[in-house]
Amino acid sequence: MPPTHRIPARTSGRVRRTPLRIALASGIALTAALAATGPAGTATAAGPDPADRAQQVEYFTGPGGHPRHTEVPASEPLSPKERTKIKGDGDVVPIVQAGPTDSKLDVVVIGDGYTATQQEDFHADVRAKWAKVSAVEPYASYKGLFNVWAVDAVSRQSGVSGDPTSGTVKDTALGSAFFCDGIERLLCVDTNKVESYASKAADPDLVIVLANSTKYGGAGYNDITSPSGYDGIATASSDHAQSDQVVVHETGHSLGKLADEYWYDEYGTYTGAEPWEANISKLTAAQLTAQKKKWYRWIGQTSPDGGTVGAYEGGGYYPRGLYRPTTDSIMRTLGRQFNLPGREAMIAGFHRHASVVTAATPTDRAVRRDAKVAVRAADGIQLRWSVDGREVRRARGDSAVSPRALGVPADGRAHTLSVRATDPTKAVRDPQLRTLLTDTLTWQVTR
Repeated sequence: MPPTHRIPARTSGRVRRTPLRIALASGIALTAALAATGPAGTATAAGPDPADRAQQVEYFTGPGGHPRHTEVPASEPLSPKERTKIKGDGDVVPIVQAGPTDSKLDVVVIGDGYTATQQEDFHADVRAKWAKVSAVEPYASYKGLFNVWAVDAVSRQSGVSGDPTSGTVKDTALGSAFFCDGIERLLCVDTNKVESYASKAADPDLVIVLANSTKYGGAGYNDITSPSGYDGIATASSDHAQSDQVVVHETGHSLGKLADEYWYDEYGTYTGAEPWEANISKLTAAQLTAQKKKWYRWIGQTSPDGGTVGAYEGGGYYPRGLYRPTTDSIMRTLGRQFNLPGREAMIAGFHRHASVVTAATPTDRAVRRDAKVAVRAADGIQLRWSVDGREVRRARGDSAVSPRALGVPADGRAHTLSVRATDPTKAVRDPQLRTLLTDTLTWQVTR
């Protein structure tokens, strides 16, 4: 099937808890029309009939293939009966607990096509799928930043529609179905039901729907902004060995705010404004270097996806007029690695949701001078402790200290103890992005 001639409206103006939101949003005009109808992930009573609206989705024809795009009808608002059913369903089960939700990136995985007696199977599938996703760099180096939660959506029937054939229909909690829009590998889902289940988790930052199936397929709903806080929805089959690559690619959009690096020949030559995404540009390698734009700091470096970082024509759906950093990263072909600019963007994306350091000793209450104050941070994180703004050098690198040992005096006055944590990774070179890799925690010390 030929690709649709519509460029997906994807924006990085949806990132929470970061001033970058304002800077990126100012350059995005593509979302204006979408905003007028409301994101598909939000069930609203007002606005046009969903049957008259379209939802952009990205899909994958097979392992190792280039993604494509199409439009499907937007999900209809939930009925009172559906809302009541979902309200009584959806237990939230911890799979990986790395720390408090407010300091970690919380991945929420919702199952579809699992009956009441198959929920343990679902939990096992979540563990297996997350193990494969988190083995890909830069996830592998930052596993400690992620909590993973399974949301149990109980289906009446096992399996999903469209598996194995287009005539197969199953009654499932989220309505997952292959052969969506007539495309066999496109695995669609009711996005309003996804929102209702995802919102049961405390702080959903990344949402994945895992369909109970061995059939290859998936989808990326990348123009969704949820009122619960996440951007986009990725769908994937639970038991296909390579469906995890669909998830990894989609998180390149939702977390890294990366553009697709593939193209459609019929799109011709790009003549628009400079794209806002970090991994496509109108500029050649020489122009990027001369103007110090985008990925210029990486040009000439050997990239983990193979070859050398430069500016290769073709990307952002256009074969001409736009350039990508490397010849073939995972943002172009499934099964590949993130290139160096892509890894940098992903690490920054992780830290927009997750802190470099977590307080083991609560910061919302005063601590005594002779108390133990502790933090948790990954290996390699630089820790620097200060008393009343002055660093205590001998405590560098310590994860637990005593205010008294650091020199807090017993003078009856309140004093401030703080720790500054910095991720020194060389995988992030942009100074603006590096600011996301530093966090500070503070305690008030009493006598």
